[in-house]
Amino acid sequence: MPTSPIETSSSPKSVDGISRSVRVLVVDNDIVHTRTMGEGLERLGYKVIVAGGGNEGAQQIREESFDVVVTDLMMNDIGGLEILKVAKTSSAETEVIVVTGHGTVPSAVEAMQQGAFTYLQKPLELAQLRVAVEKASAGVRLRLKNLELNQRLDERFGFEGVVGSSTQMRGVIERLKRIAPTDATVLIQGATGTGKELVAQAIHQNSPRKKKPFVALNCAALSENILESELFGHIKGAFTDASSDRVGKFEYADGGTLFLDEVGDMPLATQIKLLRVLESGEITRVGSNQPVRVNVRILSATNRNLEDAVEDGSFRSDLYHRLKVVTILIPNLQERSADIPLLIEHFMKQFAKRHQKPIKGMSRAARVKLLAFSWPGNVRQLRNVIESMVVVDCDETLDVDDLPAELDPDAGHVQAVVPDNVEENVGITSLVGRPLDEIEKIFIAETLKLAGGNREQTAEMLGIGERTLYRKIKEYKLH
Repeated sequence: MPTSPIETSSSPKSVDGISRSVRVLVVDNDIVHTRTMGEGLERLGYKVIVAGGGNEGAQQIREESFDVVVTDLMMNDIGGLEILKVAKTSSAETEVIVVTGHGTVPSAVEAMQQGAFTYLQKPLELAQLRVAVEKASAGVRLRLKNLELNQRLDERFGFEGVVGSSTQMRGVIERLKRIAPTDATVLIQGATGTGKELVAQAIHQNSPRKKKPFVALNCAALSENILESELFGHIKGAFTDASSDRVGKFEYADGGTLFLDEVGDMPLATQIKLLRVLESGEITRVGSNQPVRVNVRILSATNRNLEDAVEDGSFRSDLYHRLKVVTILIPNLQERSADIPLLIEHFMKQFAKRHQKPIKGMSRAARVKLLAFSWPGNVRQLRNVIESMVVVDCDETLDVDDLPAELDPDAGHVQAVVPDNVEENVGITSLVGRPLDEIEKIFIAETLKLAGGNREQTAEMLGIGERTLYRKIKEYKLH
């Protein structure tokens, strides 16, 4: 009588630091032998399930996912070749090890031809099985490590290129993850240089429309007539320079996403036509009377306060409410200063690769200046500064001599860092007479803040070891 599947490990264990154990299914009529093999594999950290027959094993494969399947070739109900077929149909990445008795080697060779990882001959030693499963799971472990790395990068650097791990940006990224799979119109708000188009691209790339075009248009850069032609297209002879028919952005983006940057600067006449498109799903080329159906998701962005624009009559209220089904507010870089160290690393690698420069890193002095700068131009300004430093660098280390003039302290842009519990403008004299441990606590706390919480960089700035810093953080309860 078939025995119910038995999970030999009550909780997943870690294998080589992988957070999810490799899952193994062992299938054999001899349930005692199967359990012995399962327990032997479980001691190596695998998560093992055993099945006492072919039908039972096939059912397990259909209901759950396994990384490695170990199956006897000859069983009372269905054989190992059928188990192999079911496993490969369920997941092409599943590795199957076939166990064969004397005289069935030709069948084992057939199993190899059908995609089995290897075959083992009986009598089967546990050590022999362990070696085979270790080899079969090597590729699985690599895939798991890559998956975990991608997950860590996503947590650390954001959502499809939106870099940030600060509280503010984690909130933005979580919101992006929720709205990207939908078809809702989104209004992205933020100051110039905060990365509004990058956020729009992230929404598109993580939506069902990602294989269709992403088209961006800056509404502030064009006159009313040109903007309408860009949006809706025109026919030959519609105006003086219209020498041929032209497809507009709406038609070009059909099935995909249209990003309207600086939508708050769109002329009122064009706003009316845009509203009509949003309501009807049809555009009409300039000079034509023939409507054209379009299927486009609209994302828009502005650095203006559209509520104020509605109040003063420069933006239509009905269009405003159609565009802001969902809103996303991108914080200024100064508000998310904890992300600056991540952005520095991200841009250094990006531009070192683009300009083929062997950049090894950035000096502590340069980092301090970048971290203390007010960044009125936000992420775009930081990006441009890092690119400039990479381009002009000549010693493979970005240092203060590579900084552009805008970061010169004499220009008045660098902000002094003042501890929260030290009176402003008093300076170093306010620390005179205080206990040394209190002064140390203040400066560790402020350096942590300056480094955006990055402990490695904080230790480097303070000139102490990371272990010493961790001990001080714990001692002063700074976490």
